Amino acid sequence: MTTQATAQRGLSFLRIAITLQTLTIFLQAISAGLLLTSSYGETLHSAGARVMYGASMLYVLAAVLAWKPGGGSPRPVWHASGFLVLASVQVALGIAHVPSVHLPLGVLMFGLSVLALARRGLAAGQEAVKVDLPKW
Repeated sequence: MTTQATAQRGLSFLRIAITLQTLTIFLQAISAGLLLTSSYGETLHSAGARVMYGASMLYVLAAVLAWKPGGGSPRPVWHASGFLVLASVQVALGIAHVPSVHLPLGVLMFGLSVLALARRGLAAGQEAVKVDLPKW
């Protein structure tokens, strides 16, 4: 397998990991609403927290795989590691029942995850434009 194919596969895995992370954070917002309105909301939010944390760890793994074997930039590794730190703080604040910081941090995490997803999608779009342009 060529280095370019390995890099492309690593970047695809990275996009999938960021998409999964963004989706799990969005679902956490929904389960937070259910937490306030239903008896099963706490169970869903607790399970969702574990899934979201796992998605953050998957994001770190995907970033490392896109960087090391794929030959990509180390910048996504720093972004993913920072996000894992935020997720750790978020989980600790949720366990400690500190909603005054837990809720705004969740909104920030969702925004950052959407931004990371948009940046990865934009990079993919730029690659496609480079390939599709006719050569005169």
